Amino acid sequence: MATMANGRDVIGEASIGELEGTLRGALVRPGDPDYDQARAVWNAAHDRYPALIIRCAGAADVVRAVEFARSEGLTVAIRGGAHSIAGFSTSDGGVVIDTSPMKGIWVDPASRRVVAQPGVTWSEFDHETQAFGLAVTGGLVSSTGIAGFTLGGGLGWLLRKYGLTADNLLSADVVTADGQLVTASEDEHPDLFWALRGGGGNFGVVTSLEYRLHPVGPMVFAGPVFYAGASAAQVLRGWRDLTTSMPDELTTLANILVAPPVPFLPEAVHGQMVVAILGVHAGSVSDGATAAQPLRALAEPVADLMGPMPYTAMQSLLDPLWQAGAQNYFTSALLDRLDDAAIDTLLAQHAAGQAPVHELHLHHGGGAMARVPEAATAFAHRGTPYVLNILARSPDRAGFDQHAEWARATHRAMAPWSSGGAYVNFTSDQAEDRVRASYPPDTYARLVAVKDRYDPTNLFRLNQNIRPSGRG
Repeated sequence: MATMANGRDVIGEASIGELEGTLRGALVRPGDPDYDQARAVWNAAHDRYPALIIRCAGAADVVRAVEFARSEGLTVAIRGGAHSIAGFSTSDGGVVIDTSPMKGIWVDPASRRVVAQPGVTWSEFDHETQAFGLAVTGGLVSSTGIAGFTLGGGLGWLLRKYGLTADNLLSADVVTADGQLVTASEDEHPDLFWALRGGGGNFGVVTSLEYRLHPVGPMVFAGPVFYAGASAAQVLRGWRDLTTSMPDELTTLANILVAPPVPFLPEAVHGQMVVAILGVHAGSVSDGATAAQPLRALAEPVADLMGPMPYTAMQSLLDPLWQAGAQNYFTSALLDRLDDAAIDTLLAQHAAGQAPVHELHLHHGGGAMARVPEAATAFAHRGTPYVLNILARSPDRAGFDQHAEWARATHRAMAPWSSGGAYVNFTSDQAEDRVRASYPPDTYARLVAVKDRYDPTNLFRLNQNIRPSGRG
């Protein structure tokens, strides 16, 4: 029998041996030399012990892994980039279907199309597409995997010009709960295709994704400008006012944070609250410089790092601050307005935070994201002007529960300005009411119908779970 770290026998060796003989990839079991490394995920708040990790080399391995997990009655965790905030890419005593070895990327610059496998990260994706001056909306931390990011919607630096990542998905190959490999697109399995664009990992294991690409870079006008905490209210109100007339090419984010001890910030602000306004202009560098200039004059900056830079540099700019191995708790809210009282509340809540890293990100929506009809995809909150992401991060477990409670308290404090929805990619909590709140009622009902068709037994339940109607 295969034995877990806690000594519990879960899977017969004969079954494991039979599985191993059908795979091109590899199995990792408890007790293997690489087990601890293989079970680790980006968010160290989730320290789990899977019974088996199936490192898939291709779609055939994924099919076999799904069949095996179903026949053995095991909980399924799906792993791509392993950034899942809520820890869905691992489990205790279950099977991890690990697609991270699946790294294929095929770019067609003539048609501006790319097909990529689910183990690809945004840094790898951008490396290939930027060779041709092409891109699609991607993650703000480039070690993030493309698959889970896309399935949850995908907020990134190109969203106002080119929409969410999910808006640019043209098709996806998916292994469903019955072990079938299907292609989902506007023409094939359109109900599944609709659900994949914002409904998360509820409906199967994605084995490839086809995207529409756009001309971006390789040089863009982008970067952050930092302002002292004393100017925070003035800066945030000025940024808010500018968002009402920004061109679609300019996507921005306001971040309330504690200044890290990095060389590009003056030592005098290290450890102090600052506000960073970050942005990317998806057009020419000269147009970007003109459009971004008001962002650089909201107050007296303590550091202005906006300027011409490679798009790939902006995509990886935040990577050093968000390495794997820390404890993270994130939550989100969709804000329907950002009046002065909302800004004052955000600043007061940030001042109450004690985590070594605690940040409040305000993503400006609108543009191309808002022009997609609400019913076109499972990501339905198209009119949301601001998405608030609340982040608490600590290098170790000490005090982490209190830091998570700060994030939840901040979410509650912003309720008067929230539509009640959430962005599923930035939601640590797994409660059913939070999942329901992430979707309008009609969208949620439609997602249940798709779940009933493709996963009626809820095999894929480690996600922001849409329960099938027959499972209560």
